[in-house]
Amino acid sequence: QVQLVESGGGLVQAGGSLRLSCAAPERTFSRYAMGWFRQAPGKEREFVAGISWSGATTYYTDSVKGRFTISRDNAKITVYLQMNSLKPEDTAVYYCAASEAVLTRSPRPYRYWGQGTQVTVSS
Repeated sequence: QVQLVESGGGLVQAGGSLRLSCAAPERTFSRYAMGWFRQAPGKEREFVAGISWSGATTYYTDSVKGRFTISRDNAKITVYLQMNSLKPEDTAVYYCAASEAVLTRSPRPYRYWGQGTQVTVSS
């Protein structure tokens, strides 16, 4: 069963930075839209950022605009989420996902998911 693998999570102080990575197992993923989602305990899974297969289009949830940057390296079939100026409210498990269709904020079209990486921001 094909899966995505996230890495780069950890514990940081407020105002710090982390870079999350998402490695895809097959070359075909370079043609998929990719997204980052997060889920805090007791809360719904939330869209954070997304990027089209070409990298030409990106979406961000309002709470992370200006602080987070999504990017991809299709040669490495890897997607990144650069997280700057982190806040305690960013604390969650972050998931990488891939869609064979179009870039969307909804988690429903995303067929492939990783297991998640924990991000904890202390105040």
